[in-house]
Amino acid sequence: MSKIIDIHFFDLGLAFLAMLIPISFLLYFRVKIVKGVMIALLRMLLQLSLIAVYLDQLFVMNNVWINIVWVFVMIVVGVSTAITRVGLNWKYFIVPLFLSALTAVVIIDAFFLGIVVKPAYFFDARYFIPITGMVLGNSLNHNIVGLSTYFKSLTEKKELYFFLLTNTKDNKFCLRPFITEAIMRGLNPMVANMTVVGLISIPGMMTGQLLGGIDPVAAVKYQIMIMLAMFTGSTLNLFLSILFSNRFIFDKYQRLKKEVIKHG
Repeated sequence: MSKIIDIHFFDLGLAFLAMLIPISFLLYFRVKIVKGVMIALLRMLLQLSLIAVYLDQLFVMNNVWINIVWVFVMIVVGVSTAITRVGLNWKYFIVPLFLSALTAVVIIDAFFLGIVVKPAYFFDARYFIPITGMVLGNSLNHNIVGLSTYFKSLTEKKELYFFLLTNTKDNKFCLRPFITEAIMRGLNPMVANMTVVGLISIPGMMTGQLLGGIDPVAAVKYQIMIMLAMFTGSTLNLFLSILFSNRFIFDKYQRLKKEVIKHG
């Protein structure tokens, strides 16, 4: 392998000039997300700069408790983002969504780190944090789509729900079509991505490894493992998020509580 080409900070700054192209289109067509894009860019720059410094120290210390605390922080941020983006009431969702994400992380890490990768040190920051982060990050995206679909369907198709409830007296059975739709909508983007990975696109993780000088075969094996972990983790997280939430969001008459979803 040839020597890794480092990117100087000045050259990296030049890369931001490429953003003038999409921003120009947005301004021309008056798409009102330019402010949001600029804020997102600023946050991305700040967050990635901080993570570069933090992870450098984290990898050096490689302390089990610090690594676990960092994963808990990632879970809290992910859950908070999902609740905010979907427009849910914190009181009803902070606990079930946190438990869902934590359960998914424990299962995925135990299997893929403990059985597949098998690092000498299970909580090795170089493996534990990136793999957990990729699973949580993808779970967040699919949770937002799935939960949005679920509660939108329950709100807009409440007549169907009450019709099924009246005829079956079984809340779990009545919710099946709504859960099915939410799971399908939530996971469809990942399924589509899996069908074209390697043909249309080379995933970000694999690209980073190749640019970092790793052997292409090793990069492919890691990418396959990560794709499996992300799909399993996202599916598990979304299922559990819905199932755990269902225990808090219905009243004694099996009606969706009005205060569950924030309006406006």
